[in-house]
Amino acid sequence: MVRTPLTPWERQRGEQFGALLRQARGDRSMVEVAAAAGVSAETLRKIETGRAPTPAFFTVAALATALEVSLDELAAACAHDAEWEEPALSA
Repeated sequence: MVRTPLTPWERQRGEQFGALLRQARGDRSMVEVAAAAGVSAETLRKIETGRAPTPAFFTVAALATALEVSLDELAAACAHDAEWEEPALSA
């Protein structure tokens, strides 16, 4: 199966999503959060750096649970018309 290239907006959205996860992770280690979510630290690293800009839904759901962030909040922050420069989750 050949994957179609991502659009610039999709790549930017992936970077934004990664920044949101890094912000939500705070001082917790990547290994700690990845283990709590049941994913590898390398998977989390790829998502946080934007190298995996379209993670699977269940990966996103597991990370949201581990980080105590709602899926609605993540979706709203990464919506097409969201502001991209300053990622922010409510505290």
